[in-house]
Amino acid sequence: MSDVKSAIELIKRGTDELLIEAELVEKLKSGRPLKIKAGFDPTAPDLHLGHTVLINKLRHFQDLGHQVMFLIGDFTGMIGDPSGKNATRPPLSREQILENAKTYQDQVFKILDPEKTEICFNSTWMEGLGSAGMIRLAAQQTVARMLEREDFSKRYSNNQSIAIHEFLYPLCQGYDSVAMKADVELGGTDQRFNLLMGRELQKHYGQSPQCVVMVPLLEGLDGVNKMSKSLGNYIGIAEPAKEIFGKTMSVSDTLMWRYFDLLSFRSTAEIAALRAEVEGGRNPRDVKVMLAQEFVARFHGQAAAEAALADFEARFQRNAIPDDLPEVRVAVGEGMAVFQVVKQAGLTGTTSEAMRMIEQGAVRLNGERVDDKSLMLGAGETVVLQVGKRKFAAVVLE
Repeated sequence: MSDVKSAIELIKRGTDELLIEAELVEKLKSGRPLKIKAGFDPTAPDLHLGHTVLINKLRHFQDLGHQVMFLIGDFTGMIGDPSGKNATRPPLSREQILENAKTYQDQVFKILDPEKTEICFNSTWMEGLGSAGMIRLAAQQTVARMLEREDFSKRYSNNQSIAIHEFLYPLCQGYDSVAMKADVELGGTDQRFNLLMGRELQKHYGQSPQCVVMVPLLEGLDGVNKMSKSLGNYIGIAEPAKEIFGKTMSVSDTLMWRYFDLLSFRSTAEIAALRAEVEGGRNPRDVKVMLAQEFVARFHGQAAAEAALADFEARFQRNAIPDDLPEVRVAVGEGMAVFQVVKQAGLTGTTSEAMRMIEQGAVRLNGERVDDKSLMLGAGETVVLQVGKRKFAAVVLE
């Protein structure tokens, strides 16, 4: 029982919700390797750290001896999951899906154990279901039940269109669990409705219902919005080592701990010890370096991590940042553009001057040249701002 207890503790680490824990305990007690399902619609070819919150959890299950079924939704990708969207999402072509799926496979094995991973495509069973089978599947749910889903409900209330095929998406995702005989399914908190649909359909088909593990959505570099390529607040796992290292070092001191909890493979005890050291006076930059190195080593290897650190430190040294920096405090609220922070910190006389200095490449943030004057900075971080060769400030963002 102690093994089951420790397994549950690992599984629950960094998760938002586990349904239903008592059922998962019984499945773990059986001693057999469980089938762990996670589905990905290959809507974009590149993964970022936000995606790896779930993939890391899959690795936890593998470390516990279970089999991961990494499902690529080549069939459902042609429908388009409307989760969290306020409009119908355009479906992908078959060619786009297969191209993106290949890239996904190449990237996930930087984290997952290939020997304990089965790559599945849901077209394998969905295309064989046929029209009659799809109608029988659709008969399992009512329109009223579908409208309980938050995004559908909002669109219906706002007189926004909902295409009929969108109702099929959660049914298809649920049927995937039936076809795969999944014991556990993982997904983001925005997938709750779809994940529970799997439980309902498995009961209908006479199977033991899957347990559901929901992981939180990771905030991006701005500390406010969900990590997203479209928002530019992401760290891509295929990015160069120096980019991964530098972007991680730009994370706020507060958000750093969120990244440790959800992304690091360090134990909870080790993370707690590091937090205590920082609270006791250790420079949070030292700990952030450890996190940056861990990410680079995971995706590019240890040698690349060492090289990225050496490059980062050399750039700081070249910029000759003085040890006795003046400290200023700037109230940024939920976020403030870097050019405004430069002005509020007293490093320029006007905001227009701050914008001009950025355009001229004369502004640096933590030793990195600022190229985007609209870059948002969030509260809870202390950054080093430099304007020109002689103006420096340690800026506490509040």
